[in-house]
Amino acid sequence: MKKGILIWTLSAIVYLGAVIAGYNVYASINPKTEEHANQKTTNQEGENMNHDHGDHSTNTISEVTPKVSYANGEITIELKDKNNHVPELEVSHEKYMHFIVVGSDLQEYHHLHPEKMGDGIYKQKVSLEGNSYKAFVDIKPKGLQYSVMPIEFHAGEAHHEHGNNDLAADTDFTKTINGKTVELTAESFEISKEVTLNFDLKDAKPEPHLGALGHVVVLDEDGEKYIHVHPVADDKTVFDTKFDKPGIYKVWAEFKFEGQVNVYPFVIEVK
Repeated sequence: MKKGILIWTLSAIVYLGAVIAGYNVYASINPKTEEHANQKTTNQEGENMNHDHGDHSTNTISEVTPKVSYANGEITIELKDKNNHVPELEVSHEKYMHFIVVGSDLQEYHHLHPEKMGDGIYKQKVSLEGNSYKAFVDIKPKGLQYSVMPIEFHAGEAHHEHGNNDLAADTDFTKTINGKTVELTAESFEISKEVTLNFDLKDAKPEPHLGALGHVVVLDEDGEKYIHVHPVADDKTVFDTKFDKPGIYKVWAEFKFEGQVNVYPFVIEVK
């Protein structure tokens, strides 16, 4: 009798242990499943953001540091992340890198797409006049935060300071380049409000340019605040952006006609 009770007790203990072990296994598996689902959702949201037409401006902490140099008619860009590793880049509007260069007086403007020459090394041939320049390396590092910041470099012996550009707001917002006329209209240029930049192409039909009907780059007069904005829709030449401080801004609007990209400069005053 005592032997039977002992066997029954041991069996109950073994059974209870099996139940507890099974529950622990189940509990440990479910959180991982939920975590995987959340990670998948986050990744999908990130992929969707790669195709937005929004405003790419300086508003996040950078985990990638670009270095820019110019010699013998060639620009070299070196990319390293916070751990001194080479970051992997995602395609943004058909290119891995959009490289914007402006002169110290904000008159000279280049939108380039340097080619990858090695791990983290990109190069671009371009003829620059003797001047000080600011470069903006517009990239999307995979899995890393990045904010586009101005990088100053020099070509030749001239070292002009940014900010001494004598910019004055335009009174005529109609520009003609290579026989194609574009007019900029906006209800107002006010800080802390959504500003809609509407470009009237006067019945001319632009061709797709880097995955959109146009691109707009905006800088403040000091060449510090960078905004790169895309159309609100694939079939429109309308751009939404926002300004967080008053002042004079230079706008470059890019549209492609008959295989040629025209750059239309405008100077606006934000109040």
